[in-house]
Amino acid sequence: MSLPERLTATLAAPRVGRLVAAGAGLAALLLVVAAVALTEWLQLNPCPLCIFQRVLDLALAALLLGAAALPARARAMRGLFAAALLVASAGVAVAGYQSWIQFSPPQLSCGPAAQGPIEQLVAWLGERVPLLFLATGSCESTELSILGLSLANWSLVAYLALASTIVLLLRAQRRAA
Repeated sequence: MSLPERLTATLAAPRVGRLVAAGAGLAALLLVVAAVALTEWLQLNPCPLCIFQRVLDLALAALLLGAAALPARARAMRGLFAAALLVASAGVAVAGYQSWIQFSPPQLSCGPAAQGPIEQLVAWLGERVPLLFLATGSCESTELSILGLSLANWSLVAYLALASTIVLLLRAQRRAA
């Protein structure tokens, strides 16, 4: 039996799957807390894509914690996992795009000058809850690097890990059904 098959079999146990979903949801929530703490402590200037990733993290936390709260093998749990996988995939795309911007020539950017739907949503949220959603930086900035990776790079790693976990949870749900 391969490692993914063993993990899927383990996650098919009702209690284990719910605990893993809760852990993944708490991890997504912890990403938001860490982002806000780093922003405040180090006086970082988050960009619209950084803020949008916070929105995605909050959505992931809600979906995964909601799935964990459901009775084991509830049909709605699979739907919440599928929605969480879509949100995590969007996070991979956004963090990957931001990482690409950071490694590209200086002509690429995002921010107030480029008022696409993401920037408009972030501006609207920033007016309502500035502590969490106020974007003041540019996407190509790498104000903080940890072990040679920017925060966008680390966010990409986190989304890939969350998406992989959700895929395993979905496979376990299908196996248990």
